[in-house]
Amino acid sequence: MIFENVEIIDPEGTYTGTVEIERGRIARIIPKEGTSKYLLMPGFVDIHTHAHKGIDVMHASNKDLWRWAEANFEQGVTTFLPTTVSAPIEVLENLLASSGPLPPSVAGFHLEGPFINPTKKGAQNGQFIFPSAGKDLRRLLEYPVRIITAAPEIDGFEGLCARCCEKGIVLSIGHTSADYRTMQEAFQTGVRRITHFPNALTPLAHREIGATGAGLYLDFDIEMIVDGIHTSPEFVDLVYRIKGADHISLITDSIAAAGMHEGEYELGGLPVFVSGGKAVLADGTLAGSTLLFPQAVRNFVRFTGCSLPELAKVSSYNALKVLKDEGCTGKIREGYRANLVLLDREMNLLQTIFEGDRVYTSE
Repeated sequence: MIFENVEIIDPEGTYTGTVEIERGRIARIIPKEGTSKYLLMPGFVDIHTHAHKGIDVMHASNKDLWRWAEANFEQGVTTFLPTTVSAPIEVLENLLASSGPLPPSVAGFHLEGPFINPTKKGAQNGQFIFPSAGKDLRRLLEYPVRIITAAPEIDGFEGLCARCCEKGIVLSIGHTSADYRTMQEAFQTGVRRITHFPNALTPLAHREIGATGAGLYLDFDIEMIVDGIHTSPEFVDLVYRIKGADHISLITDSIAAAGMHEGEYELGGLPVFVSGGKAVLADGTLAGSTLLFPQAVRNFVRFTGCSLPELAKVSSYNALKVLKDEGCTGKIREGYRANLVLLDREMNLLQTIFEGDRVYTSE
C-alpha cells in the first residue's frame, strides 16, 4: 500500500512525502517537495468510551466487542479502551472474564468506578459505588485492566494506588470531592492523570482551587470531552493555553446512543434521554456523550487553533503514552505499526488503516 504525496502529520512535525506500507508496518517514507490536500495522521485513540452504536460494554459479548471494533474503524479509532461504569466487583470480574479474546484494537479496559465519591457520581449509579478498602481485588486486577478511575479521598485509595503500581495499571482521578491538598498528595504519590477534566471535579475558586485548579496548576495529564456540551469552546481553549497539547487526550465518553438516533437509552441501569446530541438523566445530569471521535478532532482544532503536530498528540500519541505503547504507534516512522488515518483539509475522515490494512474508506 502506498500513500503518495500526502502531508505527513507526526507529533514532532509535518512534511510532504510518500509513505509505503508492507506487512503491517511503515516500510519507507520518502520526503518530497510541495503541498498536499490530504493529511496522513496516526490512528485515533479513545481510552474512555462506554458504548457505541448500541453496543454497551456492560452487556457486551465477545462478538459485540469485535463489532464495536469494526464500527470504530469508521471513526478512525484504531485503539480504544471499553470503559465500564460502577458495578459490584463480581459483575466486573465476570464481565472481564468473558470478554476475550479481545479484538487487536482493544488495548484492555478502563474501569470508571466503583471506587469514587457518591457526592460526585454524575451519571453513575449510586447503589454500586463503594470504597476499595477491605475488598479483595486480586481477581479483578488479574484481567486486562489498563486504567482505573477512583477518588483519592475515598477509603482505600492508597492501597489501590499501590496495587495498581504493582500491576502496571494507571490510576486516574475522577468523580471526586477532593480539595487541592488531597490532589497534591495524590500527585506526590505518583498519580498523574485526571478523568474527563473538569467534569465531576470540585470547581476552581479563588480561596480553594479544588481538583479543577489542581489539574491546571500541577503537571497532571488530563482527558477531555470536547463536544461543546461537557466543556465550552472557551474553556477548552483556556486549558489548551495553560496545559499545552502535551498533557491533553481527547476522549468521547460515548454511550450507546453514539452514532444512533435520539431517544431513550440506558447507562449503568439508569435511563438516559438523548435530544439535540445531549445525553442526560431524568434530573438533567449529563450522562456521557454521543460524541464521535472525528468530531472531537474537528472541535479541538476549531476551539483552540492548535497546530497539526499538536493535534496528533491529543488525538493519539498522548493516550498511547498512557498505555506505554508509543514505541509502535502514535508516530509516523519507518518500522512503526501502520495504524493511520487519511483526512482532507477540513478534517473529514477518508480512510482508516489498521495494521497495514485499509479497514474503512468513505468512498
